[in-house]
Amino acid sequence: MAVDPAPVPTLESLLARRELHLRPIGGISPDVASRPVRWVHNSDLVDPTPFLADDLVLLTTGTQFAGEADDSVAYADYVRRVVSRGIIALGFGTEVVREGVPAGLVAACGELGMPLFEVPYRTPFIAVARANAEAVAAQAYARRSWALDAQRAIALAALRPDGLGATLAELAKQLHTWVGLFDASGQLTREHPAHGLDAASLAIATDEASALLRRGSRAGAALHDSLEAGRTPLTLQTLGRTGHLRGVIAIAVGELDPEGRGVVTAVVAMAGLALEQSRGLARAMAALRSALVESLLTDEPALARRIARDLVGGLPAAPIAVAVADVSRSDTLDEWLDLQSAEHRSGLAFGWHEHELVLVTSATDTRLVAALADRFSARVGVSSAVGYAGFSGAHSEARTALHRGGDGVSTFAQVQAAGMLAALDNDDARALAAGMLEPLVRSDAEDGTALVDTVRAWLENDTRIEAAASALGVHRHTVRARIALAQRLLGLDLSSFAARAELWTAVQVAG
Repeated sequence: MAVDPAPVPTLESLLARRELHLRPIGGISPDVASRPVRWVHNSDLVDPTPFLADDLVLLTTGTQFAGEADDSVAYADYVRRVVSRGIIALGFGTEVVREGVPAGLVAACGELGMPLFEVPYRTPFIAVARANAEAVAAQAYARRSWALDAQRAIALAALRPDGLGATLAELAKQLHTWVGLFDASGQLTREHPAHGLDAASLAIATDEASALLRRGSRAGAALHDSLEAGRTPLTLQTLGRTGHLRGVIAIAVGELDPEGRGVVTAVVAMAGLALEQSRGLARAMAALRSALVESLLTDEPALARRIARDLVGGLPAAPIAVAVADVSRSDTLDEWLDLQSAEHRSGLAFGWHEHELVLVTSATDTRLVAALADRFSARVGVSSAVGYAGFSGAHSEARTALHRGGDGVSTFAQVQAAGMLAALDNDDARALAAGMLEPLVRSDAEDGTALVDTVRAWLENDTRIEAAASALGVHRHTVRARIALAQRLLGLDLSSFAARAELWTAVQVAG
């Protein structure tokens, strides 16, 4: 993707200068014609290569061939030397030593793929060199001007409300390419333009960004050489300090000139500074959000509404659902929550309370809760729908759903449907139940009394002797005798509802 607002001096642009009257001899391939020309030099040495540089156009009058006549070997050796030195093209000045371009030179250049052009007598070599030098200077000036304008535009973008996002968008605009920001966990959180990078290149960028973040030190990576043919080149740069990396900026460009690198460096510096400064702001915001939750827990929402109006633009409209998440706090989570809050203004409020994340959303739309559970593999409990006057009760419901529910999102309605006994499904309750039933279990083991089964059948049949006897397949007197024995062993008066309820609970919990 182009990042250059000014034309680069090339062999094609040099030959197109009408005032120079240069005449190509033979064809010139498009890839050679588009190569940048760094300088134009002239020499009549038989072997000028020790004094030449790459990406250079060489001019000669052919004096070095004066004694060679049309020796094709001499021409071939000369052209082979300049080709191996990386010369872009050869210009021959005619009517100085001889008329026209030597046929041997034309043949050698054609055979070895060296572009050749004629410089007529009326065009001084210095005019050709000066024309190219002026073009190089004009292009350098244009690049410097572009860099200054780009940095000014980026600096202004940084002053906007979403300074980081605006800065990245302006960089993408200035470079005419895709720019993405990966957070500290390696997730793509921002990109400009949206969906502007093909899926295969995005996957490569994601993998490389994750690798840079795992190393934990400031670093950059250029992927233009390692990608498959036809794949978008990429440049990546970490943000933040070594040991405290905050993310990675990825840019869909390969090689950048010094001006382009300067603009990118400025953006990396501003983005890193913005992310570092945001840490202090984030801590202050977190304290305010926690205060918001504390205020809501009083069931007096007036103060909370004033806090929320200035903090996040307001609270979600009632009826609401309160969610409590069991998730580890991290910069990545905080950033994700801030982004969701910004995108769903007045549709989400959150804060930390006693090491648990508390969220407030509309009761009719809890997709953000599901997204949180999915994104961070979190367990989340969600209350039933309430108004703000019932916030504390809803908070208790959400905590109950969290602690009694399973993985992912659990609602209070689901937990409530399991019944009261489900709340006793824990090791403490099972230990108490086993202790209570131990005399019956011991009697069954030692004397074969079947007291546990008899008590269970008796209670399941509403303490009716006849029904329990029928269920067990024994005589009613047997059931009556067993219940009496169980009562003595347990030390309970099973004629009372309280004793029966406690025994029933123990039987159910013990399984």
